[in-house]
Amino acid sequence: MVAIRDINDRSREIFRGIVETYLETGEPVGSRYLSRHLGVDLSAASIRNVMSDLESLGLLFSPHTSAGRIPTDAGLRMFVDGLLQVGILSEDEQSQIETQITQSNQGAGSVEDALREASMLLSGLSRCAGLVLAPKTESRLKHVEFVPMDARRALVVMVTEDGSVENRVIDLPQGLPPSALQEATNFLNAKLRGLSVADARRRLQAEIEQTRREISELTSRIVEEGFATWSGAGAPASGPDALLSRSLIVTGQSRLLDDVTAMEDLERVRLLFEELENKTDVVQLLGLAEEAEGVKLFIGSETKLFGLSGSSVVVKPFRDQDRQIVGVIGVIGPTRLNYARIIPMVDYTAGVVSRLLSRGPLS
Repeated sequence: MVAIRDINDRSREIFRGIVETYLETGEPVGSRYLSRHLGVDLSAASIRNVMSDLESLGLLFSPHTSAGRIPTDAGLRMFVDGLLQVGILSEDEQSQIETQITQSNQGAGSVEDALREASMLLSGLSRCAGLVLAPKTESRLKHVEFVPMDARRALVVMVTEDGSVENRVIDLPQGLPPSALQEATNFLNAKLRGLSVADARRRLQAEIEQTRREISELTSRIVEEGFATWSGAGAPASGPDALLSRSLIVTGQSRLLDDVTAMEDLERVRLLFEELENKTDVVQLLGLAEEAEGVKLFIGSETKLFGLSGSSVVVKPFRDQDRQIVGVIGVIGPTRLNYARIIPMVDYTAGVVSRLLSRGPLS
């Protein structure tokens, strides 16, 4: 892929003008417009030649037979990585984000309530749809049981106080005695009953070394592996099984219709709604963002998931009180996003959510 350093200053300035104008208007940008507004001493014909060169590099394309051009997904990526000047949120905007997320959850808010509020806030500020991939609501444990399936596998059954039941399949160590599964069941129920999954994980990690004398080494491995599987620790961040330990929250889809001006725009939004319905694929995509330290962007055809609708995703991981990444938050909208504004908005919101969760579990 061509890099920003591979094009000369004149081409770079014209490319910047095209992308910034397109992000503002959503319309193809022509050479006449650029010659009048770009502030460069070039004729429309010279600008057309540069536009043609940029098109041959795969950075621009013409959606119609007119001379206007818009950036390709590769062009948008190069602009975001090499030319975008990210804005800074004002103190009022920061205060609005912090106040709305924290105040709305004082008293009765759960983790999921806080995250849904953050998603709705991002949706409103960005005029896009908000996305959150998060731990499931922290119900308290009532009963845990290991049920043998065959010599190499067991089913881990978790029952919570609200009546929900979840199952996981785990592999068993070779040579596990028949009594080990019952021993693991008794150990977990004695230690973790009445705790949320997050609290149970923290207690288990703290106590497992101290209590190894109470249970055998093989039983200890079963306890750790079984609990890690349904708490999400050590479980795959993506794929179908991720849905068992994660909640996908999508808010504000209707805002994606606000700027629809043509039938082709409406079709793209319709395709995006269909893509969002495939929650397994969305979880897989957002799981990739957990590997990033900062804000992560997926632009259009960079992902198979949103290639048809021509959508961009801007997300950032957030952390719990143990500084562990537990989810991601951000927005999804057309590739014509106001990246300079949305990137710092997502960045700050993820920070507020992390600080909220770092105070301990919300009750």
